[in-house]
Amino acid sequence: MAIQGFSDWLETPQGRYVRAWEQLRHDQIVADIFGFNAVQLGLPQLDYLRANRMPFRFCADVRPAAQTVAVCATPLHLPFAANSVDLVVLPHVLEFEENPHQVLREVERVLVPEGSVVVTGFNPFSLWGVRRRLARPALPPPWRGQYLSVPRLKDWFALLGFETRAGAFGCYAPPAFQEKWLLRFAFMEKAGDRWWPFAGGVYVLQAIKRVHGMRLITPKWIDRMARARALALGATVAQKKADSQ
Repeated sequence: MAIQGFSDWLETPQGRYVRAWEQLRHDQIVADIFGFNAVQLGLPQLDYLRANRMPFRFCADVRPAAQTVAVCATPLHLPFAANSVDLVVLPHVLEFEENPHQVLREVERVLVPEGSVVVTGFNPFSLWGVRRRLARPALPPPWRGQYLSVPRLKDWFALLGFETRAGAFGCYAPPAFQEKWLLRFAFMEKAGDRWWPFAGGVYVLQAIKRVHGMRLITPKWIDRMARARALALGATVAQKKADSQ
């Protein structure tokens, strides 16, 4: 995952500003998504699944050293069976992957019918997008990478059979480096939601996997729970192997 340096940026005033807004929106969205298995891909230091109530929640990342990582995997090739996961959270994964469409194809494969994916990204049509276009190519994240617009992401969702359900824009303040300036522009949050709601620096978007023309037959609860436990057991075994190395 080509996102090296992003974790360090999250500890800067800009990063904390973005992280606080994203955490709040994720808490609101994932709290009402139900099932058995939920996985977050990347950024293991952030728990964007904390408000979700599924019995098995874990994080997958390419770096096995993190204590919160249960599965070491790349989002391009997920080690999960087809139709086995109820919720996938992608925090800033697509914009720093060389093949973001392949990531979404993998997500579509592992999600159960009616399963959800929640994507977080930077909005190219914002002050943050302007800052990225003016930045030098050698700068670290988040000023390099491919910012995906919401209309483009919705088109990709539609091609893969997803239906966009919920979303929000936020972080309307200019990407100032110092916290005092971010606080001075705090008034722009309410003004942005009212007057220019599509110009927020970041967005969170939820989509649901639809299987058209298929009658969804819900399996027995005991069988569904057994499959969920099997997936969670695999994650636990992978974590133990990583710890032993």
